[in-house]
Amino acid sequence: MSAATSRRAAVYASLAVAWVVAAWLLARSVVPRDLELPAVDVDAVFGSGFVARAERYERFLYVNWALSQVAVLGTLAVYARRGARLARESAAGPIGTGMLLGMLGIALAWLAGLPFSVLALWWDRRHGLSRVAYVDVVLGGWLALAGAFLALTLGLVVVMWLARWLGSWWWLPAALALGSIAAVLVFAEPYLATGLEPPSDQRLEQSYERLARAEGVDGVTLRVQKVSGDTSQANAYAFGLGPSRRIVVWDTLLDGRFADGEVDVVLAHELGHQASHHIAKAIGWFVLFALPAALVVMLVTRRRGGMGDPASVPLALLVVALLALAAMPAQNVVSRRMESEADWKALQTTRDPTAARGLFRELAVTSLGDPSPPTWAYVAFATHPTLAQRVAMADAWAQREGR
Repeated sequence: MSAATSRRAAVYASLAVAWVVAAWLLARSVVPRDLELPAVDVDAVFGSGFVARAERYERFLYVNWALSQVAVLGTLAVYARRGARLARESAAGPIGTGMLLGMLGIALAWLAGLPFSVLALWWDRRHGLSRVAYVDVVLGGWLALAGAFLALTLGLVVVMWLARWLGSWWWLPAALALGSIAAVLVFAEPYLATGLEPPSDQRLEQSYERLARAEGVDGVTLRVQKVSGDTSQANAYAFGLGPSRRIVVWDTLLDGRFADGEVDVVLAHELGHQASHHIAKAIGWFVLFALPAALVVMLVTRRRGGMGDPASVPLALLVVALLALAAMPAQNVVSRRMESEADWKALQTTRDPTAARGLFRELAVTSLGDPSPPTWAYVAFATHPTLAQRVAMADAWAQREGR
C-alpha cells in the first residue's frame, strides 16, 4: 500500500469515527430508554370502518408515489446519459454551464413528476381533504421550483468551485459548506413566509405563553396560518433559527374540532421542537448525510472529469436523487426520533394524556391517516411515529405517572 493510499485510508477512518460520535450526540433524546409502549387496539381506538377507509386512501398514494419516482428517476437517467452533450454547446463558462445544466435537470424532473402531483391532488379532493385548484399545483410548483433553482445554484457554485480548486477532495468541505447554506436558508425562511398572522384568540396566546415558560423557550413568536380555504386538514410546525424562530398553527386547528387541551398539546409539541433545538440538529444531520453522499458523487463523476467539469452535472443529479431515495428510511428514523421527543415533552409539560389521545384520534380523522400502516410503508415514508404509537406513548406516560 502506497503512502498516499495509507493517508487516505487514515483520513476516511478518522472521518468515520467522527461521524459516529456526531450521530450519537445528535440522536440523544429525553424519551426514557426503558419506555415500553403498550399495545393499542387500533380498531377500538380509531374505529374499524375508519381504519379500512384510511388504508384504501393511503394505498393509492403509495402507488402514485412509486410511479412518480419511476418517472422522475427515468427522466434523470436519460438526462444523465445525454445531457453532457449540452455542456459542449454552452458559452457560459464551466460553472455557469454547470448551473444551467443543473436547473434544466431540476425542471425536467419537476415536469416528470407533475402529473402525479395532479393525481395526488385529485385523490385528496375526492376524499374532501383539499380544495386547492388544479392550476395551483402548477403555480405553486413554479414557486417551489424557483426555490429549488436558488438552492441548486448556490450548491453547484460551491461544489464546482471547490472541485476545480481541491480536485477529488472537494466533497469534504463541500458537505460543510452545503450545511452552512442550509442554515442560512432555514434562518431566512420565516422572514420570507407570507400569510402568517398574530393569533387573535386571547386564550391561545395565554396558553402559549404558559407552555413556553414551562419548557424554557423564550423569544419564539406564535403565528396562525390561514389554510381553511385550501384544506380541512390540521397541522402546526416550527421553523427558523435564533431570532427568526417561529411556531405556526393552521387555522384549521382552531375551528372548533379540537378541544382546548388538544390544541395545548400541539403547542407544547412544537415548543418541544424548539426547546430541544431540533431544527439546528436537523441541519447537523443534513451535514452528516451530505458527507457520504458527496463522497459517492465524487467517485461516480470522476469518469466524466469530476464535478469541476459541467458535463458531470446531469450524472450528479441522478446520483443525488438515487442517494436521497436510498437514505429515506434512515432520515425517517431521525425524524421519528425527534417527533417522539417532542411528543414526550408535550406530555411532560401538559400532563394531559387524555388530551393527547384525543388529539391523535382527531388528527387521524382530519388527515385520513392510517393509524397503523404496513411496516414497509412505515419504514419508507413515516416521518412521525404512527398515530397508534403516539396514543401508546400517551398511555405509557400515564402508566409511569400513575394516572
